[in-house]
Amino acid sequence: MRGATRAKWAVGTVAVALVATACGGGGGDGGGDGKGVLSSSWGDPQNPLEPANTNEVQGGKVLDMIFRGLKRYDPKTGEAEDMLAQKIESEDQQNYTVTIKKGWKFSNGEPVTAQSFVDAWNYGALIDNNQKNAYFFGYIEGYEKVHPESGKASARTLSGLQVKDDRTFTVKLNQKFSTWPQTLGYPAFAPLPRAFFKDHDGWLKKPVGNGPYKVESYTKGSAMKLRKWGGYKGPDKARNGGVDLRVYTDNNTAYTDLQAGNLDLSDDIPAAQLKNAEADLGDRYINQPAGIIQTLTFPMYDAQWGSQKMAKVRQGLSMAIDRKTITRQIFQNTRTPASDWTSPVLKADGGYKSGLCGKACEYNPAEARKLIKEGGGLPGGKVTVTYNADTGSHKDWVDALCNSVNKVLKNDKACVGNPVGTFADYRNQITAKKMKGPFRAGWQMDYPLIQNFLQPMYYTDASSNDGKYSNKQFDKLVDEANAETDRQAAVRKFQDAERVLVKDMPVIPLWYQNGSGGYTDRLSDVRLNQFSVPVYDRIKVGS
Repeated sequence: MRGATRAKWAVGTVAVALVATACGGGGGDGGGDGKGVLSSSWGDPQNPLEPANTNEVQGGKVLDMIFRGLKRYDPKTGEAEDMLAQKIESEDQQNYTVTIKKGWKFSNGEPVTAQSFVDAWNYGALIDNNQKNAYFFGYIEGYEKVHPESGKASARTLSGLQVKDDRTFTVKLNQKFSTWPQTLGYPAFAPLPRAFFKDHDGWLKKPVGNGPYKVESYTKGSAMKLRKWGGYKGPDKARNGGVDLRVYTDNNTAYTDLQAGNLDLSDDIPAAQLKNAEADLGDRYINQPAGIIQTLTFPMYDAQWGSQKMAKVRQGLSMAIDRKTITRQIFQNTRTPASDWTSPVLKADGGYKSGLCGKACEYNPAEARKLIKEGGGLPGGKVTVTYNADTGSHKDWVDALCNSVNKVLKNDKACVGNPVGTFADYRNQITAKKMKGPFRAGWQMDYPLIQNFLQPMYYTDASSNDGKYSNKQFDKLVDEANAETDRQAAVRKFQDAERVLVKDMPVIPLWYQNGSGGYTDRLSDVRLNQFSVPVYDRIKVGS
């Protein structure tokens, strides 16, 4: 969406930042009777747990346990299924009528009504509230007045939201968006009780939601205890008695505790342990695809890198990267070479098309040298790959990537890494448009739609378009795809937009990322969803 401010930034904050420091001891009661409590590695959320203010995975884990929205993404298929929505109707893909189901309540006893959604969305969108996920409401009419690009808000509520009765509200979008209902499983769209507004500080200390768990206690830097809510009426009632989320500052410590039986579940296996994890954990090791892609972004605002002539150089660099070897040797096959700009978890029906990038994403040293020469060569004879050095072991793969490029170009100084000390400094440099060469990037999907992998990243002036790429043809195809009433027709349009990226190569797809984890034999029915987060409500706890 144009002009929206996006604070969440791909996988730098998401896939790498599993943190925690645990006390010993397993997860509490057992017995396999739905009362046992499990312990799981966690990290303190970056922001207070307001649905519209949580844009990283640690806070997202909690929101997924204590809230249910209009839609929920099926943990296995990723399909957006009705949860509180009884029906969402539209005749023109721009004006929607939402009807919610009867009988839903928050864990404090308040009923969930249409007003619960409208109040929550208005709060999330209003610039005064400084919510990280405000841009999610940018498709709703009136957003530019409640969240202007500069200055103060000229309205307090979104003109596109209207409550009709306790169970019905209408939404008017500022453009046609046929798959908009499928975005509504994202936590930013969760409803909020009146208690949130009446005693905001109290609510933040102990959030109240409408999901299968409720917060029992939270000690920052130590743990959050969540317990099964007996009054939950949804179809996905918790199959355990609760979850103790333990804070770790080092995932190696979490892995050690897991092996010793002092922690039941860790959903981030340290990179150094990937080669041992299957032998250590057997069938309790989880390694499955997630909706995450890692990329290399070019600063298209830089005259040396952003010209159309340089497209050949950008394509050539893509072809100089030996993705197969890097993912095998560095990542122990927990990454898969990327051949498009989405993720395999979307599957064909959702827009993933293996090989869409074609030869431009295949390792071909001779063609890489040819294209780079035809494009005028590397600016200044060298390419510098910038990355943050504080998390994620990025140095290893950046070094491997540069070694691949140097080998292809037969010059051991053609590609070098450029570490930036902290993620905060790194992001500040990107935001200030100070990048002088390609830089590490990536994306974890907000919702399982091809649109989410393309529009926020590559549409002109989009919220996460850090390279400042702009192409009128790409924008036109995205607009046409959003307006399509037929899902498969929309998917085809989005894939046509991807083909524009093949030609321009403003961002090099590197690899799709898997979610990894492990658990003790106290647990069963453990799996990660498409966002690489454990499906806590499905887990059973034994003795």
